[in-house]
Amino acid sequence: MARVRDVIPDMLLAQRGTLFPFVPVSLGFGIGLYFALRVEPPVQVLGGLALAGLLLLVWHMRIRSAFAPLVCAVAMMALGVALAGARAHLVAGPVIDWRYYGPVTGRVVDIDRSASDALRITLDHVWLSNVPLSETPTRVRLSLHGDTAGVSPEPGQTISATAHLGPPGGAVEPGGFDFRRHAWFLRLGAVGYTRVPLVLWEEAGRDRFTFQTRMAISARVQSALPGATGAFATAIITGDRSAIPQPVLQALRDTNLAHLLAISGLHMGLVSAFAFAVLRLGLLVTPIGLRWPIKKIAAAGALGVAAVYLALSGGNVATERAFIMVAVMLLAIMVDRRAISLRAVALAALIVLALRPEAMIGPGFQMSFAATTALVAVFGAIRDSAHDLPRHKVLRGIASVVMSSAVAGAATAPFAMAHFNQIAQYGLLANLMTVPLMGLLVIPAAVLGILLMPFGLEAIGLIPMGLGLDWILYIAQSLALWDGAVRPVMTPGPAVLPLITLGGLFVVLWQGRLRLLGLTPVCIAVLIWMNAERPPILVAEGGALVGVMTEQGRAVSRATGAGFIAEVWLENDGQGLDQPTAAALWNDQIPLVQHIYGKRAAATYQGCSDGRLVVASAELPEMPQVPNCTVLDARALKGLGSLSITRREDGHWQIEKARDRTGARLWNDAGLRQAQ
Repeated sequence: MARVRDVIPDMLLAQRGTLFPFVPVSLGFGIGLYFALRVEPPVQVLGGLALAGLLLLVWHMRIRSAFAPLVCAVAMMALGVALAGARAHLVAGPVIDWRYYGPVTGRVVDIDRSASDALRITLDHVWLSNVPLSETPTRVRLSLHGDTAGVSPEPGQTISATAHLGPPGGAVEPGGFDFRRHAWFLRLGAVGYTRVPLVLWEEAGRDRFTFQTRMAISARVQSALPGATGAFATAIITGDRSAIPQPVLQALRDTNLAHLLAISGLHMGLVSAFAFAVLRLGLLVTPIGLRWPIKKIAAAGALGVAAVYLALSGGNVATERAFIMVAVMLLAIMVDRRAISLRAVALAALIVLALRPEAMIGPGFQMSFAATTALVAVFGAIRDSAHDLPRHKVLRGIASVVMSSAVAGAATAPFAMAHFNQIAQYGLLANLMTVPLMGLLVIPAAVLGILLMPFGLEAIGLIPMGLGLDWILYIAQSLALWDGAVRPVMTPGPAVLPLITLGGLFVVLWQGRLRLLGLTPVCIAVLIWMNAERPPILVAEGGALVGVMTEQGRAVSRATGAGFIAEVWLENDGQGLDQPTAAALWNDQIPLVQHIYGKRAAATYQGCSDGRLVVASAELPEMPQVPNCTVLDARALKGLGSLSITRREDGHWQIEKARDRTGARLWNDAGLRQAQ
């Protein structure tokens, strides 16, 4: 024990000056702990953790002990739990827990497309018929189906429609992606659809000026660049993806180029770098260049350009994160600090987590900071070593592009595989053939087009931009057709990504040979992932669909309907089946499971034989109980959510509910009855 007390201080002292990047890691650990809880901690506990964390921070700054970094780590963990809990309470709003059909009125605050390619609008200032304001959701989201040829929704308009609404759905399988939690932080209290034309109640006001400007720019861009090219350009400039066709989006995903659509670190970095270079070169040839620190002035100007880009893009989470990262680096230039360093990345992560702690559990945050951290670490190591990149400009540029794509691809691969259940096997090739063009042509041309737009000359910039985007789309659509372009991957267990993340961060951030210990949790995570098993039987919420694992893959009980649920199940299985193929496996080879869908089929129910599992989406007639027979009809399934079922050795069925994994949290049970 005494030796441990001697070794740990020596280890920490050896890391002196390099431990700051572990601060956001500790904060993130606390945030992850909050989301992993099965029971919502009381507000008093959250307040106590916040106070304890602050006191520990003050104490760690006062003590002169080698253990001070450990005290700081514990403090940040406590603050992480408190911060995530506070954020969950701050975004709280009414969530309906019933089915609503009737008039819905609200102001359009967002326009996008659903997974089924339907136009979708988000409304605030919501009014529902016969629903008290205290129970009316803060926001609702409507998919527009059928004949909606009335009013074309525009940002800021107040519209009305007769719509179907319901509460946000939970995970489609126990342990899966929890949309109900995601909707809670988006302040969505209801989701639904309408099949009737929209009615305009009030035109857009001036309070939505930025949103209207975005949409106006989108229209101008798509007028100059029609089709998929214009939709792609609009996504890059304003963040509006509503016009991108689903086949194009799928091709970009299958070639690992979908990141080019999101206004994230790449786009914000390129825009800022372009603005910085133009301003610095422009000032260099003026008298200011001889008297003033033009590098700092250019950094300030680039920061202003980045802020305008943030506003034009709609300010979504990914763009906010990218802006913070760029802002930290530009501010570092302005105060004579190294712009690109692990400390700068850590500071950006700390700010993002403080503002939106829920972002940490999303793929965008994880992939963005994984790529950035890996790139900074690798190029920093090359810079500090005796082995530098080739000095020849062309060779150096080629080596930088190849290495950047390879490092970023390797760093983000585990997260992409875990969240999207696939590997884009030609992703590296696609990125090598397209990403350089983004910096050399697409982004500079886009900036030129926006600057010339007030004069009606935007085509001068947008046409060259369109040529670059045409090439990117050509590469994506061509490579997506190659054999083996996409390899499906089974979803990992809940411990896999945390182990990979913590192990990888230790390898990157710790100094010395001891960093290789970080490979241990990574290897353990890989072994867990390789030996993962999927649930033998899955039941959708309400009994709408049943999936049974067979030797040929998962068989689903319906060839059509519940398509989103079937798609998620089959993607998580990692076997590459589609719903019709999976439905063809549902035959007499599954003698122990029976699915009854609809009231007509339920009326013909003749009873359950020994050892069978019967799942019905409607209420079944009362029948005598049969030993070892489990019947789950609408009455039994109500409120349970999705199910995972396993047959035990004694012949009984073991049922796990989605609620068993999510627990009693704010975003469940209509916000724990609106937080009591």
